Amino acid sequence: MDVNLCKLRTMTSNVIYEGGLRTVATHVRSSSDFETDAPVDNEGKGERFSPTDLVGTALASCMLTTIAIKAKHMENDLRGIKIDVLKIMAANPRRIGGLNLTFHYPENFTPTPSQKEELERIAMTCPVAESIHPDIKLNVDFNWPSAS
Repeated sequence: MDVNLCKLRTMTSNVIYEGGLRTVATHVRSSSDFETDAPVDNEGKGERFSPTDLVGTALASCMLTTIAIKAKHMENDLRGIKIDVLKIMAANPRRIGGLNLTFHYPENFTPTPSQKEELERIAMTCPVAESIHPDIKLNVDFNWPSAS
């Protein structure tokens, strides 16, 4: 059997419904877990990330991870970089209509114009970005520091 197919069959997580519109997701390999709640506008308590919140959060995390790998090879440290995520819901059917992401860089990060271009390309083609349905409008503000 192809080794890559074996890797695909390794369980990633399990998710248990706890009642009260809450789930607990556990990462199989590490046993780390987190809870989700339904959002307030959909009969939930909004006390945890909602499943749709996690889509935007996963995108931001994926973008940060992939550009941090590239920045490391550029001998730049992106520690402290942050992305603010705004999820916009649409109706009929209820779904994510848009994701607005705004990058905030550490003050000491001063990429060249070509590095900026490369990091933007990498962020916009990270695996999660490539997996998001094209009907979800992505608005990404890279908000580069003015000193760079």
